[in-house]
Amino acid sequence: MSAPNTSSTPPRPPQDLEFDPEALRARYRAERERRIRPDGRAQYRGVGGEFGYYAEDPYADPEYTREPLHDRVEVAIVGGGFGGLLAAARLRQAGVESIRVIDKGGDFGGTWYWNRYPGIHCDIESYIYMPLLEEVGYVPKWRYAPGEEIRQHAQAVARHFGLYEDACFQTQVTELRWDEDRLEWAVATDRGDRIRARYVITATGTLSQAKLPGIPGIETYRGHTFHTSRWDYDYTGGDADGGLRKLADKRVALIGTGATAIQVVPHLGEDARHLYVFQRTPSSVDVRDNRPTDPDWAETLGPGWQRHRMENFLKVVTGVRTDEDLVNDSWTSSARLQEKLIPTNAYADVPAEDRERLYEIADFQKMNEIRARVEAVVEDPETAEKLKPWYRYMCKRPTFSDHYLQTFNRPNVTLVDTADTHGVERMTETAVVVGGTAYEVDCVIFATGFEVGVSGILSGRLPVYGKGGVPLSEAWADGPRTLHGFCTHGFPNLFQLGPLQNASSVNFVHILDEQAHHVAEMVTEARKRRARYVEPTSAAQDAWLAALRENAPDLHAFQAECTPGYYNNEGMPQKRNAYADGPVAFHDLLRHWRAGGGMDDVLAGAEEA
Repeated sequence: MSAPNTSSTPPRPPQDLEFDPEALRARYRAERERRIRPDGRAQYRGVGGEFGYYAEDPYADPEYTREPLHDRVEVAIVGGGFGGLLAAARLRQAGVESIRVIDKGGDFGGTWYWNRYPGIHCDIESYIYMPLLEEVGYVPKWRYAPGEEIRQHAQAVARHFGLYEDACFQTQVTELRWDEDRLEWAVATDRGDRIRARYVITATGTLSQAKLPGIPGIETYRGHTFHTSRWDYDYTGGDADGGLRKLADKRVALIGTGATAIQVVPHLGEDARHLYVFQRTPSSVDVRDNRPTDPDWAETLGPGWQRHRMENFLKVVTGVRTDEDLVNDSWTSSARLQEKLIPTNAYADVPAEDRERLYEIADFQKMNEIRARVEAVVEDPETAEKLKPWYRYMCKRPTFSDHYLQTFNRPNVTLVDTADTHGVERMTETAVVVGGTAYEVDCVIFATGFEVGVSGILSGRLPVYGKGGVPLSEAWADGPRTLHGFCTHGFPNLFQLGPLQNASSVNFVHILDEQAHHVAEMVTEARKRRARYVEPTSAAQDAWLAALRENAPDLHAFQAECTPGYYNNEGMPQKRNAYADGPVAFHDLLRHWRAGGGMDDVLAGAEEA
C-alpha cells in the first residue's frame, strides 16, 4: 500500500529540540572553511593533452573505420544517451522516419555506456528512471537497477525504434553550420562526414567529460591509474558485480568519495590487499534497501502505469500534494529538503521567513539521522567521526548504500581525510601524500566526477554557426538566450535538451522525456504547416528571459553556505536562470503554450495544411 504524501505542508518544529541549531550552524561553517579552496574549479584538470588516455573508449573497436557520409537526413541527433534516445523515440512516434543519432561512444547508452565500474546502480527507482518501459515491453529486474541492465535497456530502446540502421558511433560532431540557401544544417564530424539535416537536436549531457584533480606531481606517479568512468578490468579483474581478484596483492588508492565511490568502495575493500580511501568531504549515506522486483506486483501493472508513477514521483519530490506516494523511498521522504536544489512553488502560501526556519529544522533533523547512522555502523569512533557529513542535506547529492559504511570496519581499509590539507597534497612516483604522510600504493583510481556543463554546445566545444555565420558563442556572449531552454533566435531548427533555462528534477530522465515530447511536438507542427523552419522571435525569447529573471529562485545564500562541490561551483555559487515554480508547473506551461497558439511565434513562413 502506498504512503500518503503530505509534503506540501512544511513540517512543524517540535517545541523542545534535541539539538542546538546555532551550534550546528557554527559547525557547518567551520567544516566548510576547512574544505574551501581559493582556486575553486581550477583545482581540477581536464583529461586532454597528456592525460587524454583517460578519455579513451575501452569498449569500442580500435580498428573501426568507415567511409565518410555525404547524405541528408531529416533529423540529426547529437548524443546517444537517454536524451537522444527519447528524442528519437518521440519523433518516430510522430511519424518522422529519417533520423540519425551520432555519438562518440561505440553504442547507445550515454553515461551508462561509459560508466561500468563495480557496483554501479541507479539511485532513482528503475520503474521511473528507465524510460519507455511499456513501449519496449520490459519490467526491470531490480527496484534500483544495475548499470548493465540500464545499458542493455538503452540498446533495446534503440532496436525497438529502429535507430541502429542510420546511427553513427565512434563519431564526434565537430561543427554545426546553418545553410541559409538550403534551410538546413551542415553537420561535420571527425570522420570526414558532411551530413545535411533539416533539424538538429543536441542531447550531449551535462556530466559526460571526466575530470582529474590537479594534484602536484600527478604526472610523476609510476603506478597504474584510471578514472572510474573508464574502469580497467584488465588490471582489476572481475566485472560490474565485483570479483576484482587481480587486486589481491595490490595496495589501492581511491581518490574521491562522491556517488561513484559509494558504490565502488565495498568491492575494492573486499578484494584489494589494502584500500586507502582519500576523502575531502564525506557524502551523506542513507539506506538503499534494494530488492528484486516482485513478479506478483509486476503482474498488476496496467496500461499507463509508468507515466502515472513518474508523474506521481515528480509531484511528491517537488511538494505537490497528492493522495499517495507510489515510490515511497528516501527521495520522496526528503521531498521538503529538495527545494534547495529544485525550486518549486508548492510552498508559496507559507511566509518566506517561516518556510526557511522550518526547512532548516527539518534539514538538521535529517542530517542528524544520517550522522547517527554513521555512528551506529562504523565501529572505530575516529573513523566514524570523519565519515559524518556536516552540511545541509542538498549541498551535495544524497547517496544510498547498505554496504559503504560497513566497509570501513574491514582491517584492510583505511580512510584518509584530506580536509585540513584541502585535498591530496601531492603525488610521488610511488605514493599519495597527505599531511606529510606518504601512502605507498600500486594503483590510484580517480573517482573525481565530471566537469559540469562543459559538454555539448553550452561549453563551446562544439562550434555552432547560425544565420549569417554568427557563432552561438557570440550570440550567448552575455549568457544563454533561449525560449524555454530549447531553441535560440538566429539558429533555426536547432534544439537542445538539458537543464538550461527551464526546470529540472532528481529523476532527470523524466525531464528529458518531457523535453523530447515538446521538441517532437514542435517538429510535428512545423511539418504539418509546411513551415520553412522553427525559430523563436527575439521578442519571445526576451520575454522568456524576463519571466525567468522576475521570478528567479534565490538559492545563492544557501549554496554559499554549503561545503564545496559541483552543486555550488566549488563554494563559489553562480546565479542561474531556472524556472522558479518547478517542473510540474513548467510542463503545464509547455502544454498550454502549445495548445494556446505558442507555435505561431516560432514557425517561419508556415502555410496551413
